[in-house]
Amino acid sequence: MKDIILASASPRRSELLKRIGLEFKIIPSDIDEANIGNLEPASYTVDLARKKALDIANKTNISSLIIAADTIVVKDGILGKPSDENEAFEMLKVLQGQWHEVITGVSVIDSGSKKGITDYEKTLVKMTSLSDMEIKAYIKSGEPMDKAGSYGIQGLGAMIVERIEGCYFNVVGLPLNKLNVMMRSFGVNLLMGEIG
Repeated sequence: MKDIILASASPRRSELLKRIGLEFKIIPSDIDEANIGNLEPASYTVDLARKKALDIANKTNISSLIIAADTIVVKDGILGKPSDENEAFEMLKVLQGQWHEVITGVSVIDSGSKKGITDYEKTLVKMTSLSDMEIKAYIKSGEPMDKAGSYGIQGLGAMIVERIEGCYFNVVGLPLNKLNVMMRSFGVNLLMGEIG
């Protein structure tokens, strides 16, 4: 039986995998996420997820399946995690009252064979209209500070998301249906608890 390694320090991804009963180790990748270059948003997330998975696959000496992901918010360009409260305010100001995309690139790599599969999921999100006071109150909660686009749908951010079209778990940070489909390529059926 292969070990499963999550190449992420994200507490949200970890919680999602625990929710579906998956046993795994956490070994965060230290790949630089700042180098976006000229890639389209979906290509960027896929490329970064693959690099994170390969980074850990090359560092481990045990036979493992490495799961890596990268989530971005897209509205007139890529919105990553805010560097400070001012940047969080500017992001939320752009998103309020508008539709935007949340894209997560997911990569699964077998550390032994280096065989891998990488894909992405896209969800459309409509944020409700917000006053400057409401945006500032949300920022004061601290929730926006470690999240792409400066909000978390699974927390207080649930009150500012009007509707979504697509996978909810993608907006949280890991599209579980997509992951399950990808894991089948490695003989793993997450729904049936079968890990080859």
